[in-house]
Amino acid sequence: MITFKVENYQLRRQQLVQQVKGGLILLLGNVDSPFNSADNCYRFRQDSSFLYFCGLDQPGLAVLLDVDSGREILFGKQQGLDDVVWSGPQPTLQNKAERIGMADVAPVSDLKNLLFASIAAGRTVHYLPTCRAENKIMLGGLLGKSIANVDKDVSLSLIKAVVSLRSIKGEAEIAELETAADLGYQLHIAAMRMAREGVYEWEIDGELEAVAARAGRMLSFPPIVTIHGETLHNHQRNHQLQDGNLLLVDCGAESYLHYASDHTRTVPVGGKFSPRQREVYQVVLTVMARARELIRPGIAYLDVHLAACRILVEGLQSLGLMSGDVDHAVAAGAHALFMPHGLGHMLGLDVHDMEDLGEDEVGYDGKILRSTQFGLSGLRLGRELQEGFVLTVEPGIYFIPQLIEQWKAEGRHAEFINYAKLSEYFDFGGIRLEDDFLVTKEGSRLLGRPIPLQVDEIENRTGFFLTTF
Repeated sequence: MITFKVENYQLRRQQLVQQVKGGLILLLGNVDSPFNSADNCYRFRQDSSFLYFCGLDQPGLAVLLDVDSGREILFGKQQGLDDVVWSGPQPTLQNKAERIGMADVAPVSDLKNLLFASIAAGRTVHYLPTCRAENKIMLGGLLGKSIANVDKDVSLSLIKAVVSLRSIKGEAEIAELETAADLGYQLHIAAMRMAREGVYEWEIDGELEAVAARAGRMLSFPPIVTIHGETLHNHQRNHQLQDGNLLLVDCGAESYLHYASDHTRTVPVGGKFSPRQREVYQVVLTVMARARELIRPGIAYLDVHLAACRILVEGLQSLGLMSGDVDHAVAAGAHALFMPHGLGHMLGLDVHDMEDLGEDEVGYDGKILRSTQFGLSGLRLGRELQEGFVLTVEPGIYFIPQLIEQWKAEGRHAEFINYAKLSEYFDFGGIRLEDDFLVTKEGSRLLGRPIPLQVDEIENRTGFFLTTF
């Protein structure tokens, strides 16, 4: 079992306890999720907050931290003979506890009675939200709550404490993120090699899974592999590539300790951009470069996003697709017709880091609040950046016929948008580019090996098609 040093986990739990005032902290790991029977399960993925504080990557575990006494208990199932027969010898519960610097263990069957007794004594049990149905049911049983009340009673103070700790990445975490990004490079090189006429999207998707599996790892999210990039999260993979298509691939991998990468590239099938594709691609590339220049501690990512949107509008004006005052167009949200999402998000143990704790808790704060404006409301990260944050930069330009037609019919932002010329782009699709960056003391640093990005790199396929893994 691969873990960080035991001191990492001990320090993280100490820091967590210091930020939560009184009571018990329940950290619930994930359990196996049945595929089509109790003995046939989906591939196990541990809860990310449990990994961060406890580092144990097996199902059926829970940790209880007593804020007042400092006691820590690992709960789980002791291995029986049947487990040995079917799964082989495994570390004991005590062995697992020792690996993460904990002394006390107890059967998971004892957890409910201990929690009920604590609640009856008037003690607060702090717990985090969960997206897993199995864990919601388990929390309801452990705490004597209805499923409907489980999410309503999560601990806001615990959420804030976890976000504050997980947001700043330490050196060991950054090394893991680099490893994930390096495997992300291999994923995208594999996809670029296959971007030729006659290949089906599902074949590329299968190769991405294979690249990760051959490295003994897993993908960080279900990949987007599509010639219809105008659909932001397009998971249909049944199209056959034709020369002249644009292939958008948004994918990432996990490190051995489950830190994620997240990159997007859009390349021409057949190897050469058309003049129109090259023009649009260059606008997205310029937006990405400007955003990267601005990243530094102390700047709000909302401001980076808006600055990037101004470059986007200028580029679209150069193509004759927008006109008018740039600042006014961005303030009105006219550019969101072409980029109806945010510039990026936090990255860590989750590809949208800590998203299960609530996007607004992770990406915003009391000073900067999420907008309700179309497009800007999709910005997952708006808060002031700090050294040690890891985030994505992912601008795009999309031509979504249904959205264009609706806005045109409503006369929406007609002073900024050239709807007549837009009709020429209904068959274009979409372009998105994305890389992962660490916020440093001076600015930012790209994580991982650079994936081909410039037009000449993309079109000169020999340079990366011959790259060996």
